[in-house]
Amino acid sequence: IFRRNCDLLVHQRTHTGERPYECSKCGKRFPTSSSLLRHYQSHREERPFQCPDCGKGFKHNCNLVIHRRIHTGERPYECDKCRKMFNSSSILLRHYRIHTEERPFRCPDCGKGFKQNSTLVTHRRIHTGERPYECPQCGKSFSQNSNLTKHQQRHRFVRCSSSIPHWRRHFGHSPGHSHFL
Repeated sequence: IFRRNCDLLVHQRTHTGERPYECSKCGKRFPTSSSLLRHYQSHREERPFQCPDCGKGFKHNCNLVIHRRIHTGERPYECDKCRKMFNSSSILLRHYRIHTEERPFRCPDCGKGFKQNSTLVTHRRIHTGERPYECPQCGKSFSQNSNLTKHQQRHRFVRCSSSIPHWRRHFGHSPGHSHFL
């Protein structure tokens, strides 16, 4: 039970994946204006905690400690079900859903459940038709960034159009196969 209607609205966004507040600097979206304001701090230049291994800077020492585990290989969080190790507690908690089959993020349009909110957000684009990832070369848009990345690779390839029988001797492949420009 929520005392204020706005609190219910914010809570519902955890289920729907709605993120109406967009960062004007990087385009990342947030469910609340306060989380957007917190995010704006990430664009601050001051990053006093430097990684001695790669030089990456952090605003908070706790983030540096977690980051350094990339270099050290430290994985202090262990799943008690399968003994797999993780470098952060949040990744371990997400992993637990593999064992429980918990799908707490439900699509309000079709009822399908998801283990991660980000997967729900991507799924909802099926219903909304949203295609936020646009190819800067040709303007084609996609619902997932990974599909845009695959598409952009096609701009780097050329299709063989020749049907000359000796094509393979010249290029080492058959007509119709892709090869680099």
